[in-house]
Amino acid sequence: MTDAEYVNIWMRPERPARGPRPAYSRAQITEAAIRIADAEGLEAATMRRIAAEIGAGAMSLYRYVPSRDNLVELMADRLMGEIDVTGMPSGEWRADLTRYAGGLRAMWLRHPWIAGVQRSLPSFGPNQLRLIEALMGALDPFVSIDENLGLTAMLNSYVEGAVREEISSAGEVRRSGLSESQWMARSSPYIEQLVGSGDYPIFTKIVTEARQLHLSRDEQFRHGLARVLDCIAAAIPPP
Repeated sequence: MTDAEYVNIWMRPERPARGPRPAYSRAQITEAAIRIADAEGLEAATMRRIAAEIGAGAMSLYRYVPSRDNLVELMADRLMGEIDVTGMPSGEWRADLTRYAGGLRAMWLRHPWIAGVQRSLPSFGPNQLRLIEALMGALDPFVSIDENLGLTAMLNSYVEGAVREEISSAGEVRRSGLSESQWMARSSPYIEQLVGSGDYPIFTKIVTEARQLHLSRDEQFRHGLARVLDCIAAAIPPP
């Protein structure tokens, strides 16, 4: 497809100007795709599978969603709609960013397949735009727009990195059949050998002194988020 032929999915009318009333909606197709992805992973959400889910012909879905990439855009934007930013910006930027970060993490954990969606170039769907207005609106009174972009990118990167690790770890636990504590117990003899060697003083401090290893996932997330928010606070000029 050439640049001249490309039309953003959000610019395409859902209903044709003429012809019969559509039997389905983009929302129905998107919801079916998300149900399949939640149950079996993103790769399972093919047009053929979605068509079977809603009782349609596979080729007929392309009247509503022109491509697989468009489908993923619709799915990703639909998930962003789960993040509640009602009432933001509230005037309390730290509370707003804390709330947003928690909502983003919770959404990723409900739909771990989103970790496989590479969205380096945003499509600016309606829910993404709503989040931009709420999130960046929280910092807008205090910093320039360029600074705002950098600070919110740092926040998003922290949440994404933390939750990707959480999802990956949960996957390893499922595949191994061991709980995290069982996995650690199995590794204990080797860890004791490393500590006893005296060759790894920093690793030894991690094992013997670090508190974070003993925190719950929720506590670890909140601890890291507080550090990120402290960095944001340092970038905001004093009143």
